[in-house]
Amino acid sequence: MKQSGDNGWRPLLLYSAGFFLFLEWIYPLQTIFEDTRIDLFILFTVICFLITYLRLNRIIRFLINGSVLLIIIHILYFDSSILDVRWLGVMVQEILLNISLIFSGQWFQLTLFFRTILCLLLIWSMAMLLYRLMAVRKDVLFFIILTFLMIAAVDSYTSFDGTYAVIRVFIISMITLGLSGMSKVIKSSNVRVTHIQKMIYWAVPLLLCIPVITYAAYQAPKHSPEWTNPVPFLENLSIVQNEGEGQDNISRIGYSADDSVLGGSLVLDNTLLFEAEVTEDHYWRLETKDIYTGRGWEVSNQENPVEQADGSVTLTTFNSDNVQTESMNTGIDYRGGNGLPLIAYPYGVVSIDAENNNGVLNLYENSETLVFHYENAEDGELGYQEISYEHPVFDTENLRNSPEDDNQDILEQYTQLPDNLPERVFDLSSEITEPFDNRFDKARAVENYFNANGFDYQLTDVPTTGEGEDYVDQFLFETQYGYCDNFSTAMVVMLRTQDIPARWVKGFTSGERRSQDTDETDTYINRVTNSNAHSWVEVYFPETGWVPFEPTQGFTNLADFEEVESETAVEPQESETEEPVIDEPETPETEIEENNEEAADSENSGSRSPTLFLTAGISSLIILLLLFVLIKWRRIRIYFIRKRLVSSLNSSSFKTAYFYLLKLLGKTVGERTEDETLREYAERVDQAFLINEMSRLTKIYEEMLYSKRNVEYSDEIIDLWETLIDKINKHKN
Repeated sequence: MKQSGDNGWRPLLLYSAGFFLFLEWIYPLQTIFEDTRIDLFILFTVICFLITYLRLNRIIRFLINGSVLLIIIHILYFDSSILDVRWLGVMVQEILLNISLIFSGQWFQLTLFFRTILCLLLIWSMAMLLYRLMAVRKDVLFFIILTFLMIAAVDSYTSFDGTYAVIRVFIISMITLGLSGMSKVIKSSNVRVTHIQKMIYWAVPLLLCIPVITYAAYQAPKHSPEWTNPVPFLENLSIVQNEGEGQDNISRIGYSADDSVLGGSLVLDNTLLFEAEVTEDHYWRLETKDIYTGRGWEVSNQENPVEQADGSVTLTTFNSDNVQTESMNTGIDYRGGNGLPLIAYPYGVVSIDAENNNGVLNLYENSETLVFHYENAEDGELGYQEISYEHPVFDTENLRNSPEDDNQDILEQYTQLPDNLPERVFDLSSEITEPFDNRFDKARAVENYFNANGFDYQLTDVPTTGEGEDYVDQFLFETQYGYCDNFSTAMVVMLRTQDIPARWVKGFTSGERRSQDTDETDTYINRVTNSNAHSWVEVYFPETGWVPFEPTQGFTNLADFEEVESETAVEPQESETEEPVIDEPETPETEIEENNEEAADSENSGSRSPTLFLTAGISSLIILLLLFVLIKWRRIRIYFIRKRLVSSLNSSSFKTAYFYLLKLLGKTVGERTEDETLREYAERVDQAFLINEMSRLTKIYEEMLYSKRNVEYSDEIIDLWETLIDKINKHKN
């Protein structure tokens, strides 16, 4: 009978195991980044692993994998035909822009487009590295351990449930290690075993034991976690360290009642607040503030709340007689969220029906805040709410023709400014609005000013104002970068210098679209987190009411306008994306698909935060480095042993080199048996390689060992050792 070999099936088995293990690294992307086309990533993984295993010509491998990568990028980001080669120029420009961001240290500003390319290149690299690690070196244990650690980390720090992933990895690992171990035992014992015998005596019992062990482990009682979630602690630690290093105040994005001092850097907070069923995206209002102090915002005359009987809301932000509206409904689910002190509501709210809510709905009219008050604090759970509202569509022609005979109370309250506001703020505002003769175009001119004059959206290194400084003046003339609070406050103040009533509004953007409802309607589920917190501007028009404007760089106004061409109309500056993007470079005319750009935003898409991408990127680089070191470990070890032999040849270095040589030979020609002397083993090695170098080197080693003399023949030792190492390498290849 022919001895069973493993040159064919064992590398294939190990590499297949590496493939299925690596898929466990890709599956979490679907949960963490819900809009990810996971099928395309899996397809690319299959192709890369298959092409690598077939060991085709390198040029052919490069052309196949590169072509598939380009096709996937086109599917994800471009609407044009793949034959329209202009999209390749767009891709090259996008890559160059992101490379410039890397060299300038702006890692957080890398676009989703570029990150996707890096992810695909990482898959390509992993296919080659795992081939070397598992199919060539036949070392599977390291990557198994690494996969378990990855699943544990992702399960702990994200919404991904790693329960079944751990089970799958366990089953794959048991099968792979069991069959691989069988092959090693058979080979080392020189036992002739047929394939049928292997199946009967080893493979079948192994495959029967694995389901039993897996089921028992799954059903066994388990301790609940002893440690609390480490993420909040690490985030707090990071903030404390940054503050200790002298940086400006750092806080998390989210709602805060205190806006008396604006500014300071922000860190993303992806804590879920609520999920909403919506038919179209819109702002979620929380409150307005009217007094600008020079450093922040406060509310004047906070009166007693007005009870809203039976959930009917008496708040009116616009005149429904002069504004076209459409009746809509939305449902907000606060269950599972981390609680808001206020109720989020859309423009035109009519009624709020709170399910199983024992609280009393109240309205603070001056700040336009809705809140439930409870007799018992334990009942303060918002739960699920049905909201009816009249969605407004503002007619731009009516707004341009709107009279400017404001109510005196409105004028006094909403044109308030601090006495020490610098004169240059007045001058700049006058310069911007002077060409226009109506309130709407003046507001649009200020709204577009920031985008047209190089102001940047940025969360980090945003300064606060000191005593005697003005927040808006600092933003307009010194820093010219910041986030929504900077842009919105500046616009309100600039309009007020022109006696245009305006106010500051806080709330949330529409959130991240999670899924479409299953009833085949146009209803979507939007997920709103603290990272969606936002501020914008409302301008008062006497016959219309309060109209929202969006000055923040990279954002588009979520309110609906019915545009009418006008000779004096301000040409709106097109935002680069429909949602906020951190310092997103301009894309060429052939734009990347809008819905994919939305996924790259930071403040409006918390789960895709740049911090998470950066962490994932750094982790991937570390893993690649570890895999590279592991794969090249033998060469690294040989390099340092040789270096030690050359620089300081003595008994110790020679002994280290000789025993390492024996270790390598054991994997090449077989281990030395217990009754085999060194000379006998050296002769067996020489016969295998058709040389005599091992016998000569062993003779020198025995002279050193038994005579206790210093090592001589230094050049000969190094030459013999290097010759044997070369033979081992050639035999392995």
